[in-house]
Amino acid sequence: MSGKTRVALATCSYFPDGDEDDVGIPAAIGGDVAFAIWDDPAVDWSTYDLVVIRSTWDYQGRRDDYLAWAQRLGDRLINPYDVIAWNTDKRYLRELADAGLPVVATELVEPGEAFVAPSDVEYVVKPTVSAGSRDTARFAPGEEARAAELVAAIHASGRTAMVQPYIASVDARGETATLCFDGAFSHAIHKSALLKPGAAPTSEVFAAETIEPREATAAERAVGERVLAFATERFGPLAYARIDLVEDADGNPMVLELELTEPSLFFAGDAGRLSQFASAVRRRLPER
Repeated sequence: MSGKTRVALATCSYFPDGDEDDVGIPAAIGGDVAFAIWDDPAVDWSTYDLVVIRSTWDYQGRRDDYLAWAQRLGDRLINPYDVIAWNTDKRYLRELADAGLPVVATELVEPGEAFVAPSDVEYVVKPTVSAGSRDTARFAPGEEARAAELVAAIHASGRTAMVQPYIASVDARGETATLCFDGAFSHAIHKSALLKPGAAPTSEVFAAETIEPREATAAERAVGERVLAFATERFGPLAYARIDLVEDADGNPMVLELELTEPSLFFAGDAGRLSQFASAVRRRLPER
């Protein structure tokens, strides 16, 4: 990589030097690589040859501004703008389901629409535009008033609420996330249950997670591959992707989220994982 080639790792003001999991990225890519805050007016984005979205975890209430910033970067942005515009609104889950992929059932409650709580199951309420499990909570039958308050708060922020059944297996098994770089599987991790019964949504930038290595099952790998194939056919090759999976009552994997914008990639300091990601970035650098 030419010494004149510059790469920005886009972050937010909460993490001006990036998330701790990403500290190895600059050295892995090599050359002139720096973290830059996406909405900092002092940053001259025209000086960068490539902008890689990393820890931009504060855009939820300003998605229009965020998308305008991303669009101005043009083809220097990875993942590309069209991917970001699609993936920052969880309505994309409907499209995955319509394509025949196994997705956790999702009901949308638009601003102005009445919220009708599920009557006989635990469920989750969250915004369609969110990150880090903010404005997200778990409810049991009989907690309709508390759930309605969260829906009203989401609507007051101008966002759409979404309602999903709480997947019981998460309490015992947690979630599996499969990580892919340049279309190739890299690794998988286990995330423990985040949402506790009766707990209010987190007030932090993101909810604290317990992360451990996990060997993805053959079925999880297969679903992840199908989801990635769908996204690749729709948008072209992706530098990075994370597919978050849970198990249904029969043990079959279902998609909880497809993270193509600013996912934690859980490098855990692993040189091989960092190298795979860095290679995906370098392959997208313009020729000098």
